[in-house]
Amino acid sequence: MSTPRYLPVLLAFCMFSTGASGLVNEYVLATITTYILGNSIEQFSIVIACMMFMMGVSGFVQSKMSDDNLIYKFITVEVLMALLGGFAPLVIYTAYGYMEDHFYLVHYFFVLAIGFLIGFEIPIVMRIIEQNKINLKTNLTLVYAMDYIGAFIGALIWVNYLLKHYPLTEISFIVAGFNFFVALLTILYFMYTQVIKHRFIPISAAALTITALVAGVLNNRELSNLFEQQFYEDPIVFKTTTKYQHLVITENKSIDDIRLYINGNTQFSSLDEKRYHDLLVHPVMTLSPNIKHVLILGGGDGLALREVLKYQGVESITLVDLDPEMVKIASRNDYLRKLNNDAFKDARLFVQDAEGIESVNVKGLYMETNNATKEGIADTQWVASLHIYNIDADLFIKKQANKLWDVVIIDFPDPSSVELSKLYSKQFYRHLKQHMSPYAYVAIQSTSPYHAKEAFLTIGHTLEAAGLSSLPYRQNVPSFGDWGYYLAWKNPSTPDTVKATLANLTEFPVSTDFITPELMMASFAFGKGELTSESHCINTIMQPCLVTQYLDYSWKVE
Repeated sequence: MSTPRYLPVLLAFCMFSTGASGLVNEYVLATITTYILGNSIEQFSIVIACMMFMMGVSGFVQSKMSDDNLIYKFITVEVLMALLGGFAPLVIYTAYGYMEDHFYLVHYFFVLAIGFLIGFEIPIVMRIIEQNKINLKTNLTLVYAMDYIGAFIGALIWVNYLLKHYPLTEISFIVAGFNFFVALLTILYFMYTQVIKHRFIPISAAALTITALVAGVLNNRELSNLFEQQFYEDPIVFKTTTKYQHLVITENKSIDDIRLYINGNTQFSSLDEKRYHDLLVHPVMTLSPNIKHVLILGGGDGLALREVLKYQGVESITLVDLDPEMVKIASRNDYLRKLNNDAFKDARLFVQDAEGIESVNVKGLYMETNNATKEGIADTQWVASLHIYNIDADLFIKKQANKLWDVVIIDFPDPSSVELSKLYSKQFYRHLKQHMSPYAYVAIQSTSPYHAKEAFLTIGHTLEAAGLSSLPYRQNVPSFGDWGYYLAWKNPSTPDTVKATLANLTEFPVSTDFITPELMMASFAFGKGELTSESHCINTIMQPCLVTQYLDYSWKVE
């Protein structure tokens, strides 16, 4: 029996699509789990491990399967792969919104089932190859080479294209559609060569699958919006998925509350964000003897920038936020522009390649004054130059040469993952120390000293291990509860000296919405035992103990 013409090419294409779509399916499931549960390394590790385990199980199961009707078995696997892979994110998202207590059952059903089917594809294709008398050397080339090449190409497309342009619920249908299209070509070939004689079943299965996938593609965004609303108390008015995170804005018109969520976690509420940002910005700006050059790490929403722009002594502001979409949204979205007072209005945004920071577009910021020109046009006053970099903050600091800042404001998300933990590490603080002017001060948002006590204290221990003096303080932010910060510096001042300096303040040099000198001094007060712990974890890049402190010992207080 001779090898059917073109069959090796078709089967090679099948293996290529299996490798590409299989890997992207794993990424999609791991990413959506990360968006829901956080801790990306843990979720990626568990999801991919479970899928690989089931691939091994399916390899054992197929060994007990006969060689009869392999083409029909191939069709069954491809149909199930397309349907389960395409609809998995929508169903998982729905399960978390409507049946949170049983979410894991639904989630792992899809993880295990898709892993099992991915593992079944390869043995079936190998058996079809064997039945058609393709020699072993060619067999192995078709299966392994094309599968691995497909996985490599799939990973590149996932990172460089799919994540940037489509939501997860749409990516899954795109991937399922591609894989099923390749399988459909193979099915049509077998029908053409009369290998498949009973055509009604495969044609019906293919038609139903294509219909379901097309319906999914056309309606996934509407369905996603409907299901995602279950996660939030207030109506969603904006949402997008960027390369780095999932952003949602909600609005409660009855109480005029605008909220920003990142990966499902509250970033701020308009009802009390001024409490948070007043405490983050004004103590460090008041304490620093020189405020000409300010560095803001994080803070892509522009709210910390809004407060910094109140100070006339500021000459330049450098804002570093990894996600360019966050800054673009903060400069264009009407809800965020209103909250940040159009902080980015006159600044051209420059998306900097993470490979380097050799150049950046900079433009001056101007504010209208009470004066007017002869032509009746409002006069403007130069405020500061604003440099915006979209690059990992750790890489940005490392790439600075002799640049020094007088004030540093760090507004990173809580250290809930290894990626974020490195921005709270001893190495990061040491690098930062090298770029602080002699009497510079740093303000760091540092999670809750009550709900995440061990993580809060670990940040303080890590600052000291990096050679910085530190002073903790706190304030109640109703949306989050008791919230903590650190002031840090490298000059000889002691914590008592710093507090004494601030105690002499009678009023802030700029208008504030919440903080007062009396409130600021009260914020340095902690109760008995609140600043003591048996743990003396120092967070480092190679030993990110802060992640454990945050994930395992936070928000456990009843």
